[in-house]
Amino acid sequence: MKKSFVFAVIWFSIVVSGWAATVDTVQVFSEAMQRDIRAIVITPEAYQAKKDQHFPVVYLLHGYSGNYADWIIKAPEVQVLADHHQLILVCPDGGFNSWYLDSPVQPASQYETYVAKEVVDFVDTNYPTLAQPAGRAITGLSMGGHGALFLAIRHSDTFGAAGSMSGGVDLTYNVDNWGIKDKLGAYEQNPLRWDSLSVVNMVPDLSPDQLSLIIDCGTDDFFFRINQQLHQALLDSQIPHDYIVRPGAHNWPYWSNAVAYQLLFFANFFEKNGLAEKQTSTTDQKYGQ
Repeated sequence: MKKSFVFAVIWFSIVVSGWAATVDTVQVFSEAMQRDIRAIVITPEAYQAKKDQHFPVVYLLHGYSGNYADWIIKAPEVQVLADHHQLILVCPDGGFNSWYLDSPVQPASQYETYVAKEVVDFVDTNYPTLAQPAGRAITGLSMGGHGALFLAIRHSDTFGAAGSMSGGVDLTYNVDNWGIKDKLGAYEQNPLRWDSLSVVNMVPDLSPDQLSLIIDCGTDDFFFRINQQLHQALLDSQIPHDYIVRPGAHNWPYWSNAVAYQLLFFANFFEKNGLAEKQTSTTDQKYGQ
């Protein structure tokens, strides 16, 4: 990405007692869509204290009808988790209903390229990251759960681990809902396109050692059945993965709980690869850790 695309960072701290992580709102220029798009970047306490330290990054995607600020507003505890695990968290905007795809019918909706390439390039240019697949993970909720797995499978040279919370992992689950046909064209005219871009059908493209995977869905979620199908497809293909099932619906109380398990999984992934060290922060001290 050209350096001219680096825009002034709007720095602000969320003033909450004991939360040492810093939240930036940035603008990333998209060559693919020819416009500036906002994102949130959360950096841990050590980022301010040790400028020579590099950090692993987790990309955290929002759901259908959401935006880049959803996680920080509706689950602000992710700041504590970023600080505790010493991670950089990035919350890019995925549009109202992009499904994180490069739309073949809407040139202004090219979110696969934007998130997997342009945002990653921006973050690696402007923050002290561990810029390799072993130092990057991606996850998200609902539309973002599909998006995270989709992007990781198609860009395993960028992401080494991926997760999904209540993911809409089969685009054909309801072909008339969630605006997918606006991005892919009507299912009746484009069934192969819909099928090939559905995560549940991409499992044969995976090799056992390609990605570290964690999937999480509540038993009362309307996407529970298709997540069960994805789990079974991964088992049938002998793809290692963590699969979490517990009571819960398609809502923020569930995702606010699930994200803690996802970030712990990624922190363990980074440590296993020797790319992260557990450090003591003021957040840990506050909670007696």
